[in-house]
Amino acid sequence: MDPNVPLVVPEVNPEDIKLHKGIIANPNCTTIMMVVALKPINDLSKIKTIHVSSYQSASGAGATGMAELKQQYQEIVEGKPVTVKKFAHQLAYNLIPHIDVFTDNGYTKEEMKMFNETQKIMHSDVRCAATCVRVSALRCHSEAISFETERALSVEEVRNAIKNGEGLQLCDDPANNVYPMPLNLMGTDDVYVGRIRKDLACDNGMNIWIVGDQIRKGAALNAVQIAERL
Repeated sequence: MDPNVPLVVPEVNPEDIKLHKGIIANPNCTTIMMVVALKPINDLSKIKTIHVSSYQSASGAGATGMAELKQQYQEIVEGKPVTVKKFAHQLAYNLIPHIDVFTDNGYTKEEMKMFNETQKIMHSDVRCAATCVRVSALRCHSEAISFETERALSVEEVRNAIKNGEGLQLCDDPANNVYPMPLNLMGTDDVYVGRIRKDLACDNGMNIWIVGDQIRKGAALNAVQIAERL
C-alpha cells in the first residue's frame, strides 16, 4: 500500500507500471482474480460495492499446506490421529473461515487486502467486504462475488463483457452443468467466470462465480505479465 509503489494487474491498470521507482508490487491472489473479472464490468458501469466470499485452496498456504491436507486425508483413512500444524484447524473434510491474522475490526488481513488493494488497483472508491475461507481443494481459488453498479446491467451485457475481457474465459451454461470448478482448472492461466445472474436483493446488483489457479494468475503469471509489459 506504499503510495510510491505501483500495485499492478496488467489487464486492469497497466499504465501504473510507468510510475515505478524501482519496485512494482504484485497484489494478493484473491484480489488479482477478482479485479480481472470486474474490470470489463466496471467499464460498462462503475462498481460501487462488492461483497465477496473466497474459497481458497490449500496451495494458498504453500507446498506445506498441500502436503498437510494430503496427509490429513491419509490419516483419516487409516484411522490415525490427524496432524494439524499449518492451519488453525483440521482442513480435511472442513472449511476454515480464517486466512491470515484477525485485525481490530474483525476482518482478517487477507480480507482487508481485498478492500484496500481493489481501491488502489482500480483507482476507485469502491467498497469491498470480504470473507476469506480455506477449503479442502488442493489448487485453485474460487470466489462468489456480488457487486452493485451505478446503473442496472443485464445478464447479457455482463456475459458479453466477460467474453471479450482480457485474461477471462466465460464458462456459464448451468443448464448443462457447466460452470468453473477448481478440479478442472489447475494449471490454467485465465480467470474463469460463470453463474452470472441478477442479484435478487439489489436492483443494480449482479452475482458471478469465478475460479482461477492462484499460483498462476494469482502470483507467478501476473509477475511475468508485469515484466513483459515493462
